[in-house]
Amino acid sequence: MKNFRFVKLCMLTLFFPLSLMAQQTEQVGTLDLTLPRAIEIALAENPTIRVADKEVELKKITDREAWMALLPEVNVTGNLQHTLLAAEMNLGGNKFKMGRDNSNTVAAAATLSLPLFAPAVYQNMKLTKQDILVAQEKARQSRLDLINQVSKAFYSTLLSQDAYKVMQESYQIAKQNFDVVNAKYEQGRVSEYDKISAEVQMRSMNSSLVSAQTGLTLAQLQLKVLMGVTENVGIVIDDSLERYEDHLTLANIEADEQDLQNNSAMRQLDLNQKLLERSLKIQRTNFMPTLGFQLTGQYQSLYNDNWRLWKYEYAPSASFTLVLSIPIFKATNWTALKKTKLQISELDDTRINTRRQLTMATESYAKNMASSIVQVGSNHEAIRQAEKAVTITEKRYEVGRGTILELNQSQVALTQAKLTYNQSIYDYLVNRADLDHTLGRETYLK
Repeated sequence: MKNFRFVKLCMLTLFFPLSLMAQQTEQVGTLDLTLPRAIEIALAENPTIRVADKEVELKKITDREAWMALLPEVNVTGNLQHTLLAAEMNLGGNKFKMGRDNSNTVAAAATLSLPLFAPAVYQNMKLTKQDILVAQEKARQSRLDLINQVSKAFYSTLLSQDAYKVMQESYQIAKQNFDVVNAKYEQGRVSEYDKISAEVQMRSMNSSLVSAQTGLTLAQLQLKVLMGVTENVGIVIDDSLERYEDHLTLANIEADEQDLQNNSAMRQLDLNQKLLERSLKIQRTNFMPTLGFQLTGQYQSLYNDNWRLWKYEYAPSASFTLVLSIPIFKATNWTALKKTKLQISELDDTRINTRRQLTMATESYAKNMASSIVQVGSNHEAIRQAEKAVTITEKRYEVGRGTILELNQSQVALTQAKLTYNQSIYDYLVNRADLDHTLGRETYLK
């Protein structure tokens, strides 16, 4: 018996810290979320935004490298040459060697090179600045995409949260009805059919409640992933879709079409077109001359018959060179120009097609928003009528003039009306978020 107690004590000592650690890792904290707060956390913690910002920094470094090509370049070289057999020249029967056999020649030189006229470098400097604008616009697009995704995930969480509340209320009502019907059945006041119908209704609502809870958990998990927070951080959203009913407004399509200039895809197409135009100018510099300056200083010692380098007699020399390069003909320069011009033309067609698609999407979102507004008003009235129907059927059943089937149907109709009402508000908010994303807006409902 004592041995058993000792083993039990050891087991408790071993597993109690483990169970305590498991409880501590279940939830490390709770976030009280609103939509602005969720977006703020996502923009700060999501890795996609950090990658986009780093890409901008890389482009800025490339821009610095571009103008550094105009700075002078200095190189130092050293050369040791051992002649085994010197070359011999024969001029009119006179032979003489160009050097000495088995001798060493040592030279050390420093060269300074500086471009005096380099049109390709000047155009490349402008190209890198344009490339920075493209990277900044891509970073802006990443922010807009994330705001859109977080907004829709937040609204999806609200929809799941409200659906869970509706199903919870419906389950409580179904359970209360079952308790009442079961009590009447035990007193012999209602038939067994009424009891079975009430129990089936209660169990059906319980199943729907479990499904709603699972949907809420998955919606919260998706929101956490987009926000960049860990799974064991709890979130609390003291909000509901019903609160947004007062914010439902029609979109001004005519004004929105003008706002397509802020669409990130359109702006990137415009910037890419400028990049191609700048690339075309760079390619044209292949037909222009370049001028460079080179200054060389050298110390050298010739034809030494030993290996004591430090005892050689070195003589200095210096020179400068102007290098003028004039391109005459290179076939690939012409094909490169033709290819870039074709790319510019292709980009023009892509821009026209993209604008048409965005205009169609904008009109679609606006019409969906208008349809959702009508549906919200109709569904709100449907809830009021469904609540009235439930009250009437409950009174009819209590006085024996109604059936359990009528009571169940009225409660199901009320539940469906509430879910449809929430869904219509959710549809409006999602279309509003997509519209803002298409128009390049960084605003959101508060």
